[in-house]
Amino acid sequence: MKKINLALLSGGISSEREVSLKSGDEVYKALDKSKYTIVRYDPKTDIKSLVNNAENIDVALIILHGPYGEDGTVQGLLDLLGIPYQCAGVMGNAIAMNKLVSKRLYNQAQIPTPDYIALLSEKDINLNLIKEKFKFPQNPVVTKPVCAGSSVGMSIVKKEEDLNSAINLAFSHDDTVLIESYIKGTELTCGVLGNKDAQALPVIEIVPGEGYEFFDYDAKYLPGATNEICPARIDENIREEVQRLAVEAHKALFLKGYSRTDFILEGNKIFVLETNTIPGMTATSLFPQQANVAGYPFPVLLDKLIELAMEK
Repeated sequence: MKKINLALLSGGISSEREVSLKSGDEVYKALDKSKYTIVRYDPKTDIKSLVNNAENIDVALIILHGPYGEDGTVQGLLDLLGIPYQCAGVMGNAIAMNKLVSKRLYNQAQIPTPDYIALLSEKDINLNLIKEKFKFPQNPVVTKPVCAGSSVGMSIVKKEEDLNSAINLAFSHDDTVLIESYIKGTELTCGVLGNKDAQALPVIEIVPGEGYEFFDYDAKYLPGATNEICPARIDENIREEVQRLAVEAHKALFLKGYSRTDFILEGNKIFVLETNTIPGMTATSLFPQQANVAGYPFPVLLDKLIELAMEK
């Protein structure tokens, strides 16, 4: 059987470069070398090589996170080069990367998501509007850049005097910022796998460790910082609804291949926070954990993603 020539893309130039490189290392180790001839490319340095080698590449695994990897940019290049890849296309990635556009599509699809307002520049900051809409500071708010991943630039704001600095932090990562209702509850996440027949994976419950108020960058990536429980300790009817909403979010944002949607559960109310088009891909990352419980060990999951890419 002829080996598949596979391009493995990781690294890039976003603030999540190091996470991407680590994920790329784990994916490379797990790939079956008897099935694939693997060449690694770092978009920071290897775009010219990727273009020059395009006619010899059968498929690509994009293990990139954040801008210039998860926003449709690299996907557009691969489309031009005629190289299939495992995730959504230009439109789906661009939409999901932009939390403001995603929220508008969630609302249109009647997918519950926290209330929000968008700030297009520092000039848009209207403290009275924020106080009125969110009953702030009696109720905390969340500030986040519209286009960033891994909770980069995100803050939970409880005091009026902290609001400007939190907004400025978010603006340091993007030119548009969301202010969102803070909902205290159980953090959940649910993956979806497939193209036209996308299916939800088991739900994970995320329990940030002591000292972490939410699932922030350190809680995501420091070993032992978070307890991740799969399947989640939730009622069956809640589980079914989370899985249904994960598939609906996947469809609403025009995604393919796979995705992972994050939720907050407040009592019996479920809210969608955001959808990731290229979830973390180490063997212990959330999506591979879910897939493993569903019967896809990490190497088998990678085979499945490659199969889905070539199917498209």
